[in-house]
Amino acid sequence: MRKFFPSKFLDLFDIYFETMAMKSYSQEGEDLILRRVFDGRDCGVYVDVGAHHPVRFSNSYLFYKRGWRGICIDPSHVAIAWFKKIRPKDIALEVGVSDEESELTYHMFDEPALNTFSESLADQRVKTTAYKRIGTRSVPVRPLKKILDEVLLPGTEIDFMTIDVEGLDYQVLASNDWGKYRPRIVLAEALDDAAGERIRDFMAKHHYKVIARTFNTEFYEDGLKP
Repeated sequence: MRKFFPSKFLDLFDIYFETMAMKSYSQEGEDLILRRVFDGRDCGVYVDVGAHHPVRFSNSYLFYKRGWRGICIDPSHVAIAWFKKIRPKDIALEVGVSDEESELTYHMFDEPALNTFSESLADQRVKTTAYKRIGTRSVPVRPLKKILDEVLLPGTEIDFMTIDVEGLDYQVLASNDWGKYRPRIVLAEALDDAAGERIRDFMAKHHYKVIARTFNTEFYEDGLKP
């Protein structure tokens, strides 16, 4: 191609398309799908459960940069410290989420994105990957509906909720009050066919339908909203 076009022209060509390209912060481009869904919206509200990091693998950071605000929940005190530093306008909560108020064992890896409350999933990853479990600790977990009751102002509409808790997505979904908190879009991770089918059945019962998928994540849209 450089035989026909001068290098300066090609450099400008590259710069132009670099500036036109849409940057994704998600692991599989989920934020770009959300951007298409909410095209033209300058502000909104999100709930990010299993938020992991304020920028890396984040489904909500693109929207934070655009002026949206929300609640970011993660059981890692390191993650929450980073959220408070990098995204101070969000509400960052250091707590686990499950369908019952209790304490669960949190399995931590040398790759924090793999941290999980699921012992079976943690054991599987130790056996089948090069990542190492670096420790465990007991963490309080609470139902999502109780957390939202405490931190959301009455009448707040949630535009999207993203859930990525490494194996316990169903329990998080089951802990919400779907009569009170109905995001327009819900993202949930399904790590295998059985988990995906269970989540799809649950969401269908609450009148949500699948509208998009990435490799591990499914997008559900509220079928009750116009």
